Parts: sequence; structure tokens; C-alpha cells
Amino acid sequence: MPDREHVTGDSASPAAAKAGAPTEVAPDRRPLRSRRSQVVQRLAHRLASAGVRANAISASSMLAAAVAAAAMVATRFATGSEDSTWADRALWLAAAAGIQVRLLANLLDGLVAVEGHQRTPTGELWNEVPDRVSDTLILVAAGAACTVDVAAGVALGTVAALVAMFVSYVRAVGKSLTGTSDYSGPMAKPQRMAALTVAAVATAVIPQSLETQLAIGQPWLARPIIALALLVITLGGAWTGVRRLRRLARSLTSSSSRPPSQP
Repeated sequence: MPDREHVTGDSASPAAAKAGAPTEVAPDRRPLRSRRSQVVQRLAHRLASAGVRANAISASSMLAAAVAAAAMVATRFATGSEDSTWADRALWLAAAAGIQVRLLANLLDGLVAVEGHQRTPTGELWNEVPDRVSDTLILVAAGAACTVDVAAGVALGTVAALVAMFVSYVRAVGKSLTGTSDYSGPMAKPQRMAALTVAAVATAVIPQSLETQLAIGQPWLARPIIALALLVITLGGAWTGVRRLRRLARSLTSSSSRPPSQP
């Protein structure tokens, strides 16, 4: 999720400095190709022009995550009849849509902050807290929906959420020590949500008979594709956290071994 603060100072472009215009330094942001999309840029411009606050967009990401989580939990009660089967499919599609709306909000808040010059003392809090809340809501709800025993599913989702927090914590610590964020994967936030979105859509469209076969004789698995996605997110997240720690350790070691600069 992009940082929202813009900075003025000597590091700006020479052309702007000569013109005497206010200048901005690009914030430390996750490298996403979608950020360069003309559609996204126009939408961010319109939101900023309309006076929409970046922090309000961040808050809306939690609302979208809550909708996705509620849809997944509701699938536990949409079973049995033909009508309930269609309701189940609609709920999984709604969950996938909610996850993507959450990501869109995460993308837009930083762009709107830059576009609208919205620098606030609490920007870093709005940068981080909604993401942690959203990840937890979505991952725990996915766990609750994927097993017959809800307690076991919640435990599975909670482990995935804790791993996601660990990955983000390592990034935040790295930024505090080095001034830059390590957004490397293989299971950063975009990959976590992509895996769960694909799993939700797959669960919505495949026949229930095939889903039963995918459970490979494990009666406790109600939604094997979702369970597999959570497993991939957990293992991939653990590897991502360790990988970021190693990269951070190398960076700190390299910095400490450099000779002091001469005045």
C-alpha cells in the first residue's frame, strides 16, 4: 500500500527548481503496474478533485474487506437446495469482488493523497492499520468457510493472518532501519489477495461433485480450494518473511561495513 506523504525539498527535479514551483519527491510505494493505468490515474484525479480524503478511501478498504469476509462466512449457511447452491456461488463471487475492491481502495488512497497534496500527521497509521484489519478479516473468514468444523477453520485462517502480519512487520522494521520498504514476494499482499480471489472464483464456478473429489477423502474439508489457497498463503508468506529478513540483514551488514564518508 503506498505511503501518502509528499515531500518538498532539494531532491526534486532541476527543472521544477528553476521554475520556483513546489516540488514533490515520489513516496516509497509498492511497485505496481496498475498504478500507471490511465483509468486508475483519471479516477484518482476525479476523487481528489471532488475533495475525497485519502484516509476515507483507506477506511473504505476495511469496509470492502468486511463485505468479502461476511460473504465467505455466509456460504456456510447456503447449502442443500438448488436455490442455495446458486446463493453459494453468488456469495463466493461477491467475496472475490470485495477482495478486489479492497485492493482498488489500497491503490487509490495513495494516488489521491499525492494528487490532492493531502499530507497528514496520521498518514502512516492510515497506511498500515487498515491493511492489517483487512487481511485479518478476509483470511480468518476464508478459514471459517473452508472447513466443516468452524473452530478448525478459524484457526487455519488465523495462522494465515499472523503470517501476513509477520511479512508486513518485517517490511515496516526494514523501512524504519533503512528508510526504504522491501515489497518483495513471493507472497506479499497482492499475491495473497490474488490467490484468494482465484480460489473464491474457482469455488463459485466448479461443480460441487468436483469439489468433493478435490477433498481427497478428507471429510473435514468443506471448501478444499479455499483451504489450499490458505495453505499456499501461509507457506508462501513464511518464506517471504524469512526472505525479507535475510535481505534486510544483508543490507544492514553491508551498510555497517562501508567506510565513513569524508567531510
